[in-house]
Amino acid sequence: MQNRLVFWGILLLIILAEYYGYVAVRTALSLNSGAARRGLALSYWALTLGLWGLAIWAAATRRDGQLLALKGYLLAAPLLLLTAKLVVVLPLLLEDVGRLARWGLQAASESGAISPDRSAGNEPISRSQFMSRLALGLGAVPLLALVWGMLKGKTDYRVRRVTLTYANLPARFDGFKILQISDLHTGSFLGNPEPLRRAVALINQQRADLIVMTGDLVNDRAPEVEPHIDALAGIESDLPKFSILGNHDYGDYVPWPSREAKAENLQRLAQNHARIGWRLLLDEAHVIRRGADELAVIGVQNWSSHPNFPKHGRLAPAHAASGAAPFKLLLSHDPSHWQAQVLPEFPDIDLTLSGHTHGMQFGVNLPGLKWSPVQYSYPQWAGLYARGRQRLYVNVGLGYLGFPGRVGFLPEITVLELRRG
Repeated sequence: MQNRLVFWGILLLIILAEYYGYVAVRTALSLNSGAARRGLALSYWALTLGLWGLAIWAAATRRDGQLLALKGYLLAAPLLLLTAKLVVVLPLLLEDVGRLARWGLQAASESGAISPDRSAGNEPISRSQFMSRLALGLGAVPLLALVWGMLKGKTDYRVRRVTLTYANLPARFDGFKILQISDLHTGSFLGNPEPLRRAVALINQQRADLIVMTGDLVNDRAPEVEPHIDALAGIESDLPKFSILGNHDYGDYVPWPSREAKAENLQRLAQNHARIGWRLLLDEAHVIRRGADELAVIGVQNWSSHPNFPKHGRLAPAHAASGAAPFKLLLSHDPSHWQAQVLPEFPDIDLTLSGHTHGMQFGVNLPGLKWSPVQYSYPQWAGLYARGRQRLYVNVGLGYLGFPGRVGFLPEITVLELRRG
């Protein structure tokens, strides 16, 4: 029932945005002839319905592996315009509400007379025209931002540095640097290794002690990463490079001819992790030693508190394998795992590193202001979170999926420095 209400609510919002988008264009242009107005209406609605039709076709056929780049842009086009139109809705809706209120006041007056419409006089521009043009100007802001995100933002790699202080950190790990990448979604790069080569060069410049990758190496199929193995194998580290699986790595979102074919895909993906030089942690732990000091790296398969995502991970045996290490680092793809299981059941896990959310690849990310639609589904969705001595860091991802762009939450390489104090 709730999902049905959400569906109808979204559909109503889309219809409202499309209608007000048309009203804004029609009013702003102020066409005089009936033929021009009919031509505008026909052109606007033909273009709108055509773009939505192509987007629906692209969504329905996106798993066949054909024309992936074209389908990505066909999916993005109506969503870009819809975002702009949603911004258009607010000022025009307020204008309509104000007009309705004025009409009500006039109707309720003693005379019942309607005052002259000053917007239709000899003014160079009417109130309605002004509001429509203002709304279209406002709508152009997110539209241009999203276009930039498609052309530039999706591979505008940024390094984010975070310093974390722990009283229980062993002395020999003071200043230990962990570099995290997540959600590469290599299938979205369509076999072009150049962007990831740039990312690898930036990773190596950080000279981190430990490199970890927290899931979603591919979109669906193991071969997606194979054109990028040489580039990713160039990541340099003296210690083992650890990786885990994310929800997309299991191939759950595409049809398979048999269970055996799906299992073979996962096995091939594990082999590709090894070819890159990553040690894939499947509900297990590895202890790093510096002299007598120890730091445990625990890696689990995907575990989510959301019903639409799998619970493959088994943290209890992986945690047990970490032994008595005084500092424990957990790699778990889905950040909902932290609040649902890590906090209540494993109080000695000091730091959890996750990904999964992408920051929804769209939002506002300014000092003191961080917003994205994904926050209404995930309480922990980007950046650092703390509960007592335990910390969670959510990396917004290095790749992209669905929308071929990023705005606000750019592709991220995180360097976390551990300090004793």
